[in-house]
Amino acid sequence: MTQNTPLSPCRSRTSGDVHPCVLSAAQLRARGVSASVAAARCGDGGSWQQPLPGVYVLHPEPPTGEERLVSALLYAGRPPASGRRDLPAQPGREAGPESGYGEAMVTGFAALALHGFATAPAPGSASVIDVLVPRTRRLRSVGYVRLVRSAGTPRAEQMRGLPVAPVERALADAIAGLQDPLDVRGLLIEAVRGGHCEPAVVVRELSRARLLGRPQVVAAVDSFLAEGRAVAEGRLYDLVRTYELPEPLWNVELRLPGGPRLGGVDAYWPEQAVAVELDTRAPRLGGSGDGRRREELGVEWSAYAARREHLEGLGITVVHLTPKKLRDASEQQAVVVRTALMAAAYREPAAQVVVLPR
Repeated sequence: MTQNTPLSPCRSRTSGDVHPCVLSAAQLRARGVSASVAAARCGDGGSWQQPLPGVYVLHPEPPTGEERLVSALLYAGRPPASGRRDLPAQPGREAGPESGYGEAMVTGFAALALHGFATAPAPGSASVIDVLVPRTRRLRSVGYVRLVRSAGTPRAEQMRGLPVAPVERALADAIAGLQDPLDVRGLLIEAVRGGHCEPAVVVRELSRARLLGRPQVVAAVDSFLAEGRAVAEGRLYDLVRTYELPEPLWNVELRLPGGPRLGGVDAYWPEQAVAVELDTRAPRLGGSGDGRRREELGVEWSAYAARREHLEGLGITVVHLTPKKLRDASEQQAVVVRTALMAAAYREPAAQVVVLPR
């Protein structure tokens, strides 16, 4: 193709065929179109437009939401001016060898929209599109592209042919720009109700981003964790009934006769002395995040471990289930519980305990 030969017209502008309408300067050069020819076509009355530096939309109409997403990724993913190509830190991060996106990926509200969040604006329609890039990139935010820099970028998920940050990372990047606790709470509640991710994973990401100390986040996290527990309890009820396990006593507290309380369990089979505990606690936190919150969670972990050890010392089998396992491997978890119930016949009798409503 020579410089004077026009590119073929854009194909149908549908969500599945947007890429041919948006190209970077490097991609145009590979097709035989020089920078001067591209600039001429973007002039007054031209048939192209240049919404971002080095990015061209090959039609005069306003870019669609997905065309804005593609253009944002092409801008953020272009190679450095030195010509050195940034190699992906992990395989599979690029949409393809010729995508032009490099390590860039959509994050924040635009990513949440692609993940199916109803409260997020339609993909690419917001005034600002957040794009996650390695901290070493020297590009600047420009136009509707806001660069979010990170020392370690996650593995992107491919959605509609675009690299998109995982839900938990997109949530943290979206929440970082919110001030209203109700807005924060709304996003977090939708994440767990919609089955997008587990609360523990989100809390870990919020800690990594050092957001747990912000008042608007603190006010929302407790409600978020409570919602996550309610969803997990519902999954446990479904597991017992779907796989026809014996009906347990639900949400009870165990005590020694005339003695101290042993703690509450989510389900208990007194004849077999088998208890199920749902682990909906927030994960252990590293060095970042709010110090007081880390201390509180550390105490919670220690109390949980001590309670479980005490119950097992009394001959009570404790089955530890996580919300993620209940969601992704319910049949396997039903087998675990059934096996524990069947094994009761071969164990020494457990100590007598008093069962009370919790």
